[in-house]
Amino acid sequence: MADKIQGYSSCFKENAVMLSYERKSVKETALELGISAKLLSKWRTIYKDFKKGSFPGRGKNRVCYEDAGIFELKIKLAQSQLRLDILKEGIGINFAQKPALYSFIHQNRKKYPIGIMCQVLGVSRSMYNLRIHQPRSKREIKASHFREAIAAVFYEFKGHHGCVLIARELCSRGMHISEDQVSFFMKQLGLQRKAKKKYKATTDSRHNLYIAPNILNRSFTAEQPSKAWVSDITYIQIERRFLYLTVIIDLYDRKVVGWNLSSALSAQTTILPAWTMAIGRQKIKDGLIFHSDRGVQYANRQFTSVLNSSKCLQSMSRKGCSIDNAVAESFFNSLKRELVYAQQRLLSAKEMRMKIHDYIENWYNTRRRHSALKYKTIEEFNADI
Repeated sequence: MADKIQGYSSCFKENAVMLSYERKSVKETALELGISAKLLSKWRTIYKDFKKGSFPGRGKNRVCYEDAGIFELKIKLAQSQLRLDILKEGIGINFAQKPALYSFIHQNRKKYPIGIMCQVLGVSRSMYNLRIHQPRSKREIKASHFREAIAAVFYEFKGHHGCVLIARELCSRGMHISEDQVSFFMKQLGLQRKAKKKYKATTDSRHNLYIAPNILNRSFTAEQPSKAWVSDITYIQIERRFLYLTVIIDLYDRKVVGWNLSSALSAQTTILPAWTMAIGRQKIKDGLIFHSDRGVQYANRQFTSVLNSSKCLQSMSRKGCSIDNAVAESFFNSLKRELVYAQQRLLSAKEMRMKIHDYIENWYNTRRRHSALKYKTIEEFNADI
């Protein structure tokens, strides 16, 4: 009899009770439906107490119809609390790394239902089962290591490195990876090098001062230190005004040997302090080629006299030809892209001086990799000589 009772649907039981109320006799209704009068009487008694909640189905508790809404809310509250507990338990997980999620689910499978954990953590139940029984291949593990290393280097250098420099940096750390692989994984990770921005020149060549010939003639390499230096001046916007950065670069190792940040564009505030720093750091030799543009700061008698007394050969770019001083131009492009344009606001003069000092001395001259040095840092290049 028990098996037979379990075979009746909830809808059938409720309809049977309703029909029995219309008929004069329970026995007559039971006979018509092919069930026992005792069983129908039992259904009528249950219906009297629980009404619409009398027959909820197998495995479910009966609830008075009036209390059904409250009961459902209690169920939803319990489910929400369970999901919250799962999230609290896994708060330290990196949700972007699926292996970490699979591991968490496997470790807590006896504490929480696997299906609910998969829903809360946003992973597929079938994929979880697959990964638990079939761990990642060596190729997948290697790719994961590559992605982690690439992201680490990208953020370490504040997004200034592209695929070439990141590949060189990882190779120098002992990881064998090609530029194409780095490019592929950077696209997967959504990492993109900060774009270059144009800036206007500060050269004032409208003067009647002496113009030196272009001795350097775009020969941007040197066999020894202090054989050829290039120099240029650029503007940097700060709060309410501009500062002017003057640099002197040694073509041998691309090191910034002298620099100065000033609020005016005279020779006394730009090239002369930068020159003093350069000769204080690096001993110059007779015949040093000093190349610049045709700006008044370089053509004035005071600075040309300094060069003559040091037995240097002055060289100047052709008019309107910035390519003749490409190394200095490239340095300013890098500095503005990697430092100036990366700021979220205009800095004060004091803040900018600190930033420029840190960029040149602690980054460009020490840790940055240069394509002209076969992607070595300046320190690595000089150490190999």
